[in-house]
Amino acid sequence: MYLGIDLGTSEVKAVVIDAEGKLLALAGSPLTVSRPHPRWSEQDPQHWWRAACDTVASLREQLGAARFAAIRAIGLSGQMHGAVLLDAQERVLRPAILWSDSRSTDECAELTRRWNESGDLHQLAGNLAMPGFTAPKLLWVARHEPQLFDQVACVLLPKDWLRLRMTGRKTSDPSDAAGTLWLDVAQRDWSDALLAAGGMHRGQMPELADGNAAAGFLLPEVARAWGLADGVVVAGGAGDGAASAVGIGAVRPGDGFLSLGTSGVLFVVNDKFRPNPARAIHAFCHTLPQRWHQMSVMLSAASCLRWFCRLCSVDEKTLLQEVAALDDEALANAPLFLPYLSGERTPHNDPYALGVFHGLSHEHQRAALAYAVLEGVSFGMVDGLDALRAAGTDVQQLSLVGGGARSAYWAQLLSDALDVRIVTHIGSEAGGALGAARLAWLADGGNEEEVCCKPPQQDCYEPRRMRHAQLQPRLQRYRDIYQPWKPLPSGSA
Repeated sequence: MYLGIDLGTSEVKAVVIDAEGKLLALAGSPLTVSRPHPRWSEQDPQHWWRAACDTVASLREQLGAARFAAIRAIGLSGQMHGAVLLDAQERVLRPAILWSDSRSTDECAELTRRWNESGDLHQLAGNLAMPGFTAPKLLWVARHEPQLFDQVACVLLPKDWLRLRMTGRKTSDPSDAAGTLWLDVAQRDWSDALLAAGGMHRGQMPELADGNAAAGFLLPEVARAWGLADGVVVAGGAGDGAASAVGIGAVRPGDGFLSLGTSGVLFVVNDKFRPNPARAIHAFCHTLPQRWHQMSVMLSAASCLRWFCRLCSVDEKTLLQEVAALDDEALANAPLFLPYLSGERTPHNDPYALGVFHGLSHEHQRAALAYAVLEGVSFGMVDGLDALRAAGTDVQQLSLVGGGARSAYWAQLLSDALDVRIVTHIGSEAGGALGAARLAWLADGGNEEEVCCKPPQQDCYEPRRMRHAQLQPRLQRYRDIYQPWKPLPSGSA
């Protein structure tokens, strides 16, 4: 059996699969995000460790201690871009700065200036300098917390800090490392030029191992605490996007998926490095050898629906039922919603972008606003797909994963808006944790063709031409609304 642990933003999720890929157990433990100042997002890594231990304990209880002890390898997946700063004694120096943190806007401009002076390093990094990435975070620390910056001996990504606690080794994988802006993505190795531009050096970076390679062994004290045998392999693992791709079987060029989690991701596998930073498209390494991927990212996706449910004190199931009952006239006259609750990456690269309800009247009830939220996120995905197409990548079918995959209504709306077939899979709720477990299986000698098969199809949603045409005027108005808001500084309304 194989254990996959996914360190997300809102929870640590873990699964156990057997040697036929069957999902045997799933568990999770919640996490909270600290926002001590506007545009800040932080978490205490110690909370990750406690949540991971609690989740493992829940899996052990589900399977029974004797059966759980048969696990042969562990894989890791995690939220990308987060900065865990360690001193020379491997002590955490400050709370981890997360992917959704946008305080480092000025540092992005500074990093871009340094890249241009050094010969346009954008193509090397494969991405624009955005506040969510790791390198600008360290420039911010150097500027605002210089005494702490001077103590930084190593920077780890979130899942890799868990690995340090588990194995005593500082290791990352190319898919996660590509999100730092310190990696030569084509060569799948740290870039001395990119590191120097960010005020860092290679000695502060972890080792690199492909996601399907053995990257350490569980420490004896951790094995005892978790009820596992000595010598359990820990795989290289992956950033959450690449891990979800492995979980859904998106491992060959042209394969793709759409993830509706806290953020929204469109992910397509490539056989070579294909950067297009001008459109705010991410070009990263896949976690498997000799593969890359392009990705569009919107910072708020299913989290927009959760936010609206909290505002209205209603559960998602009830709200979605109300939305499904709306007639065509109500849909045509619904408000429009810009889903920029945390700023936006693709296609705007605008940390100051704001969420907007546009076109409200006394006649609108909460169901119409809820529809606008679903539609606004779907339109954000359309913007992402258009950016991918401009970068030379097109798809006809996408697998849908993440919390949003539970809604048949939203899946059909996405298919209509994108004009692409949407497929859901049995077990897709396991997401990155399933991919992490599969990477553990590969590290234990599994065959890629067998391990990385696509899970059984659950439902298929074909785009409806008439509905696609009806959405086009609303899509254009949605795009027009953003423009007047774009120049507003942070805090304006």
